[in-house]
Amino acid sequence: MKSRAQTLPQLKSSTRRKHLGLTLIEVMVALLIFGLTGVAVLKATNDNLAGVSQIKDVTIATYVANNRLNQIHIERRWPLQKEAKGESKMLDRSWYWRQEVTKTEVDDMVQIRVWVSLDPEMKTTITDVVTFYAPPAEQT
Repeated sequence: MKSRAQTLPQLKSSTRRKHLGLTLIEVMVALLIFGLTGVAVLKATNDNLAGVSQIKDVTIATYVANNRLNQIHIERRWPLQKEAKGESKMLDRSWYWRQEVTKTEVDDMVQIRVWVSLDPEMKTTITDVVTFYAPPAEQT
């Protein structure tokens, strides 16, 4: 019985290549494909982590705005101050809010909008929350 090494020289060159393994070009193409796939996975992961951070900021900013609106309801003042600004501490960060009160078509009802930012000058806002407010019952 002949060994494999002895039978290979008898085969055609195209058949012999199949039995000898991959060429250098085939290995390099495979490495290129794996490398590009790895880069794409890393970019997708990075984009996902950046999105998670942004979602966290929007969530906390919404809490700050809702806290301000709840404070207005608890204070039960009427009429409301047309504009106000303030700062809230949440999760070891300073959050800046600005409130604006505008009249509505309904008598004795106003719209309150609160913008929240990490910037004290409010050049860029993260979120804004709107609600409607009527005078407290005992003051009508």
